[in-house]
Amino acid sequence: MTIRLFNTMSRKLEEFKPLQPGKVGFYSCGPTVYHYAHIGNLRTMIHNDILKRMFLENGFDVHHVMNITDVGHLTNDDDDTGEDKMEKGAARDNKSVWDIAKFYKDEFLRDYDDLNIMRPTDMPHATDYIAEQIELVQKLEKLGYTYEIPGDGIYYDTSKFAAYGALTGGALSGNRAGARVEFNSEKRNPTDFALWKFSPVGVRRQMEWDSPWGVGFPGWHAECSAMGMKLLGDHFDIHTGGEDLSRVHHANEIAQSEPITGAPWVRYWVHFSFLVDKSGEKMSKSSGEFLGLESVRRRGYDPMAYRYMILLGHFQTQLAFSWDAMDAAAAGYKNIVRRVADLMADAPGGQRSDDAYNAWHDRILAAVSDNMKTAEALVAVQELLRATDVNAATKIALFEFIDRLLGLQFIDRANRLRALENVAAPSEIQELAARRATAKADRDWATADNLRAEIDAAGWTVVDTRDGWKLVKKAE
Repeated sequence: MTIRLFNTMSRKLEEFKPLQPGKVGFYSCGPTVYHYAHIGNLRTMIHNDILKRMFLENGFDVHHVMNITDVGHLTNDDDDTGEDKMEKGAARDNKSVWDIAKFYKDEFLRDYDDLNIMRPTDMPHATDYIAEQIELVQKLEKLGYTYEIPGDGIYYDTSKFAAYGALTGGALSGNRAGARVEFNSEKRNPTDFALWKFSPVGVRRQMEWDSPWGVGFPGWHAECSAMGMKLLGDHFDIHTGGEDLSRVHHANEIAQSEPITGAPWVRYWVHFSFLVDKSGEKMSKSSGEFLGLESVRRRGYDPMAYRYMILLGHFQTQLAFSWDAMDAAAAGYKNIVRRVADLMADAPGGQRSDDAYNAWHDRILAAVSDNMKTAEALVAVQELLRATDVNAATKIALFEFIDRLLGLQFIDRANRLRALENVAAPSEIQELAARRATAKADRDWATADNLRAEIDAAGWTVVDTRDGWKLVKKAE
């Protein structure tokens, strides 16, 4: 299957050609574990997961690395000022930095699992790779790319790297790409960035280390380069992240890596667009109402409905979040689950058609392989459900493949639904459902609605079918 991805570096769709046949080296920027992940972060993680699943279904061996940032990420990303986000989070929660790192990493992985995101091959912590980050800075120092700002830190001189800003088409003169803050007069250039920060005089940080330049901590950008080289080698296939990382963080990663490894350090740069609120503003921890996956769960939505909503869009297009959109996605997701459950009842004893299976399999995989067109794949899923020339056994086999590719757990949820449907309702609930059916036949909609509400309150759902009605016990 031909695989195409939009490469931010070339700004065009490119056919994917791996550095090593049959293998993919893949680095994705992970969370800074000072707070819960918000649903915008999780959109990026879902797209990473689709990318990985697509390669796996195409027969590749995928080595996926995702960092856990637990030091060095300052509150002002662009100019290396402000508080360390981890230290700030520790003060907010009145816990140690190490405790909040563990707590929020565990919470992040809970969300990861609830969204059925495959775990990375490696999930390195920045604090476990301090030696590698110091070594990176030393190499750059020997090559002449660094300078010291007394009392501040060791900085990278971006004027020494001619290709700085190439990822997003930035220029090297004047206020070059990445400089959106007031110029720090102590820097040689607006885009220069910290490789190693000195601990403030008279302040004992919870996370600090000895280095050839004094006690301090690594800059945020250093970890991804150091860990990427250590775990994936000097050159690898794909680096991903949110679109906000392309202009500064990833530009800095390239600048500090390619003098050491040679160009290109990474062959394909893939960036995911923002999840935005109804006003069009980026959803983040620091703006507007904080929405984590717990907000979705608390409102009674299956996390799979959120994943389904994300896959209805394309990763290069901003997606607007609203609770109305969640309602629509949840209804659409439940409808597919319902139909898969019905197929399961019809499938036993049926024979899968290989010709039909292969045709639909290739159509759906081709859509996702072509720059991750998940919405197009879901259109094909709906058409598959309506197809009258494909038997139930073949459709169930295809949904097993669809779940591997899209991670939407249709089979799992359909099995749960069937299990709940096999629970016999108490006689009093059955009587309420029968009375509701009579009220509907008499067009007494108010009575029918009241009876449905009474059934719901008792922990049951009445489902209308072509053959009448049935009662389904609600999940606990």
